[in-house]
Amino acid sequence: MPVFFREPGWDPFREMEGLQRQMSRLWAETFGPGLPLWRPGVYPLVNVSEDQDHLYVRAELPGIDPKDLEITIHQGNLILRGQRKIPTEAKEVNYHRRERESGTFRRVVALPMPVDPGKVDASYKDGVLTVTLTKPAKLKPRQIKIKAG
Repeated sequence: MPVFFREPGWDPFREMEGLQRQMSRLWAETFGPGLPLWRPGVYPLVNVSEDQDHLYVRAELPGIDPKDLEITIHQGNLILRGQRKIPTEAKEVNYHRRERESGTFRRVVALPMPVDPGKVDASYKDGVLTVTLTKPAKLKPRQIKIKAG
C-alpha cells in the first residue's frame, strides 16, 4: 500500500484558492475581464413565468418604439422581432465606448406548454414588453369534489 507524504504546513484550502486564482486568470485572459456571463447577441433578455391561467413573457426593450415590434406564435415558440433605432452621431464624433447598437433583432422563446394563440395580449410600459398568453382549458388544474356517503 502506497504511503503519501505531505510537506509540513501543507494546506489543501490554500491549494484550492490558488487553483481558483489560476482559473479566474484563465477566464479573464480568454474572455476579457468584467464580461457578463450571458451570451452576447441574445437580445432582448426575457423572463417567463406563469400563474394558474396564464404564461407571461416579459422582455426588456428600453428605448424601442412598440410600432417597431412584431410578436408571433409558431409551433410552440413565441417569436419577438423588432428594430432598435439609435440616432446617428455626426461624423466627427469619436466614441470612447459603444455598447448600444442599432439594427434588427429576432428572439425565439420556447414556451413550456401549449397556449391558446387566439388569446394573447401584449403591453409595453417603461421599456418592458409583457406578453400574456392564455393556457388552454384542458391544461388548467381542475379541483375534484369528493362525494361522501
